[in-house]
Amino acid sequence: MATIAISFVVLLLWIPVRQKPGTGTFFNAVVIGIAIDATLAYLPGGWPLGVRLAEIPLGVGLVGLGSGIYLAQRLGPGPRDGLMTGLSRRTGRSLRLVRTLLEGTALGIGWALGGTVGIGTVAFALGIGPAVQFFLGRFDRRPGEEL
Repeated sequence: MATIAISFVVLLLWIPVRQKPGTGTFFNAVVIGIAIDATLAYLPGGWPLGVRLAEIPLGVGLVGLGSGIYLAQRLGPGPRDGLMTGLSRRTGRSLRLVRTLLEGTALGIGWALGGTVGIGTVAFALGIGPAVQFFLGRFDRRPGEEL
């Protein structure tokens, strides 16, 4: 539920960057939150450290792959991806840099609010921007058009 609520707050940040939502934007905001709730209950815990460390690059890569595929379809980015693409378009900075700064900001806010920051959190913050830019570049057949 928190993810869904935060998604709609993030959508408000689209206003100053003039990002336009699409059909996929609202589905993403709700479906991702529901999917998180549904899967967290079934994820096993207590894996050995080696397995958990291997899951970090695998997870970052899969999220980057999924983001590249769905953003290339141009049905409307999700709240966080729309903020990334809107800020990138408005500032002229790369998706990689903008997403890394956004995730770093989220990490800092979470830590300041008492959240746990581990190696996976830092790896995601540093790796998801380059991963999204890499995979979007592989799947986007209309690179000059606005996302």
